Amino acid sequence: MRRAPLLLYALLLACRSNTAGETPDEQEQLRPEQAAAEHEMAGMVSNEDLHLRLTPLRGPARGDSARAAQILATMRQELAKYRDVRAAEADGFRQFLPGAAIPIQHFTNVRFAFQSRNRLDPARPTSLLYERAADSSLTLVGAMFTAPPQTSDKELDARVPLSIARWHQHINWCLPPLAEARRRWRETKGGQPVFGPKSPIATAEACEAVGGRFRPRMFGWMVHVMAFSQDDPWNAHHH
Repeated sequence: MRRAPLLLYALLLACRSNTAGETPDEQEQLRPEQAAAEHEMAGMVSNEDLHLRLTPLRGPARGDSARAAQILATMRQELAKYRDVRAAEADGFRQFLPGAAIPIQHFTNVRFAFQSRNRLDPARPTSLLYERAADSSLTLVGAMFTAPPQTSDKELDARVPLSIARWHQHINWCLPPLAEARRRWRETKGGQPVFGPKSPIATAEACEAVGGRFRPRMFGWMVHVMAFSQDDPWNAHHH
């Protein structure tokens, strides 16, 4: 199995609910397509309002700032060693899409992805985030944490205060039929993609009309914390 599909498989499996009785939609997500992963991880999403769900804005509660500060402190202490990408690879992080020309590269740890089903550990993120420079060098800028798709707002708030950061989830994807996925993935209509998170299609009916497979939800909850960025680590764009 190629590395990128394996990492995506682990990410999808880690994001599944811990409860029984999973829907066919969730089971189908375990057959990922690398093209879909490329768009998701690239972060180049238009029609964003159609395909992204954010946790609600919340006013600050007592202890939120202290909890957020502790997350950042732990990340900066425990993840600083990964400024050297070779150290990250030695500890099990693998580059998600090595050939993709995208500004932020995800290095995902399969073991940590599974552990994230139950809690957020600032020292064990699902993915490390590296910014790629023009000379192809990689600079550590932050990390991505994940949670299963059915995690409640209360639990997400317990992981990272919702008054500080907003988790996001990818929704309403129209995917090409499995048998024609490779051929049809880059299909366009009216200058816009027909499939994926950049498509204007966001309903089951519209997706069926183009022969696609509609997925009301892809992946689980995600939050990016740019602990090593020069900008506000909590107000960096969610993607």
